[in-house]
Amino acid sequence: MSELSGLYAIWEREFRIFLREKSRVVASIISPLLWLFVFGSGLGSTVTIKSLNYQTFIYPGIIVMSVLFTSIFYGAYVIWDKRLDFLKEVLVSPLSRTTIFFGKALGGVTDSVLQGTILILLGPLFGVHFGWNLILIYLFLFILVTSLVSIGLIFGSVIESPEGFGLIMSMVNFPLFFLSGALFPLDNLPTWLKVFTRLNPVTYGVDAIRGLMLGTYTFSLLTDFVVLLGFAIVMVLIGTYAFKKMKV
Repeated sequence: MSELSGLYAIWEREFRIFLREKSRVVASIISPLLWLFVFGSGLGSTVTIKSLNYQTFIYPGIIVMSVLFTSIFYGAYVIWDKRLDFLKEVLVSPLSRTTIFFGKALGGVTDSVLQGTILILLGPLFGVHFGWNLILIYLFLFILVTSLVSIGLIFGSVIESPEGFGLIMSMVNFPLFFLSGALFPLDNLPTWLKVFTRLNPVTYGVDAIRGLMLGTYTFSLLTDFVVLLGFAIVMVLIGTYAFKKMKV
């Protein structure tokens, strides 16, 4: 088996699992919709940010929230693959561990982007129309999701129990989400909070996607792109290293 065909085979398996688990897809969409329609409408009745209804303002951030949780928790599949000995069978194949990592990563990226697409299609309900910016939105979404899936795979390669993975990932996910500016503007924050938001790579994903959708930027689009791309490259490199050292 060539590396390319092996890469495709691993991606196809992950994609077929995604298609079978319709309940997981539905559940991952319900939570963002609750944030948008309940939380967004509740505060939106009294809060306006930068001349935008609050529900519209948080819409890009909720898309990022959806792919953030889906992407990072995707690493749990590595743990189950180890328990079911599927990963052991793959690792003894002629495929390199780098190919195996990229196959798993592409599967996770596909899952997350498809789930993000469902929310993107709801844009007109919140007064958001994309035009040609949709191409750039998907570019930034792909880069962001690649880095987040890699984080999940890194932790999945070193953690042995699904329960431990869930606890640790919750400790990672919530700070990344709440410190990203998904729910509030980054202007006029306290100094200590501003430092944390700028150290958070997800902040730049939220800023880019919100800017492309609503025209409101905190940073420049180039800054968002450079930070996200650099973070994604680092995470992919660490992920490939973690898979090379992984024990099953």
